[in-house]
Amino acid sequence: MIVEKVAAGKRRESSGSAPRAAGSVSERDRRDSRWDEHRRARREELVDATLTAIARHGADVGMEEIAAEAGTSKTVLYRHFADRAQLYLAVSARVADGLLPRLGRAVQSNKDPRQMVAAVIDTYLAFVEADPELYRFVVHGLPQAQFGQFGPSDDSNPIGSLTDVVGNQASIIITDLLSQAGRDTAAAGPWGHGVVGLVRSAADWWLRAERPMPRGELAAHLTDLAWTGLAAVMQPSEEK
Repeated sequence: MIVEKVAAGKRRESSGSAPRAAGSVSERDRRDSRWDEHRRARREELVDATLTAIARHGADVGMEEIAAEAGTSKTVLYRHFADRAQLYLAVSARVADGLLPRLGRAVQSNKDPRQMVAAVIDTYLAFVEADPELYRFVVHGLPQAQFGQFGPSDDSNPIGSLTDVVGNQASIIITDLLSQAGRDTAAAGPWGHGVVGLVRSAADWWLRAERPMPRGELAAHLTDLAWTGLAAVMQPSEEK
């Protein structure tokens, strides 16, 4: 009986039906792949339109204004982004893709730890200064974004909020500095996010007060404060 089943299976394989099915699946996969690329490109176009709408209408821009900027309807916009939160995440991912490499270059181009901190702070403030409304949108655009999370069960958020991403980057820098000093690195997480919170709060004040001092001066003040605290706890262990 087993031999008969095997033989029957071989006859079905030789009949040519299997290759046709495989070809049909392959053709369907290619069609699906083309649609995936179309949807990805369309989402990128809608993110572009959102950035333009933010520049035109400010951080409180509505979905209707974004759809109008894209030359489409809200129905089409919601076809690609289920709600404002999904669109916010896509815009934040775009901004993070641009900002994080600049932060990385600020770190890599400075060997002195204090200069490294100064460069990272100035890079962040340069982003704020270049596009205040976009900064407000990605940092304050949604209530849940202000705390860097959309809920523990939400897998659609690849980067948290922009502030959370920058805080993680700062924590990595501090971890490296603590390691070089032979210190325990356990505090790198809260210190990294604390420094970013300091800079973010000052940046918010700076914008609300209509930039009462040049960016370079603000960056110097924040560097003095942040480095005073970090330097005190990052002395080599044998010196303490």
